Amino acid sequence: MSQDFQSASLHRPTIQRVRTNATTQADSRGEPADMPFPVAGRHAPLARLCAALDAMFEARAHLPEPADSTLFARSMRVALAQAAADPDLLTAAQREGSVEKYRRHLLAADPHGRYAIAALVWLPQQASPVHAHHTWCGYAVVDGTLSETVFEWNGAQHCASATRTQPRRQGAVSFVRGGRGGIHQLGNRSDAPAVSLHIYGVAGAQIATHVNDILRTAQTSALT
Repeated sequence: MSQDFQSASLHRPTIQRVRTNATTQADSRGEPADMPFPVAGRHAPLARLCAALDAMFEARAHLPEPADSTLFARSMRVALAQAAADPDLLTAAQREGSVEKYRRHLLAADPHGRYAIAALVWLPQQASPVHAHHTWCGYAVVDGTLSETVFEWNGAQHCASATRTQPRRQGAVSFVRGGRGGIHQLGNRSDAPAVSLHIYGVAGAQIATHVNDILRTAQTSALT
């Protein structure tokens, strides 16, 4: 989601080509603590999602940047929606949050560095920083309801200004390409936990440094 995953307060069969089930929490700088990615087998829902992603990249291997394809974006939304709708996608441990800040569980990392998959757990009143993206990324709401504030970039003032806030309920899906045309902030305004599924166009080891472009805003807080 530069410094990454800082939390703001509002008040195929089992194989070993992917490392899974790693969990990280942001440190005081907003960056996840370094933790090893244990090698583990994947259960069926995650294996299906990885297989769908692999097929998407293989079908567009001739393109310099597969994610720029309109069909890629459409296929990514479908894959996210299908995975998020599967009640067996996440284990109980992968739904655990943190009282300190929202928590990320790394589910899978492509060995070719094309994508990383994570589950984010949001307790009430937890939010991401306002950010654009260095890479393409997509997310789907698995459980609960998130609030998303969308921003536009003001190049003259070198800051982002909020344009609208919308609820993102269970099943909602989003995909954006890299750049400051897709600035937002996600947070949980509800009184119940929420869980979202995220796919980023980076290697697993780069998920903390090559995804989010943290931006200054014209307001002190977008989610109030």
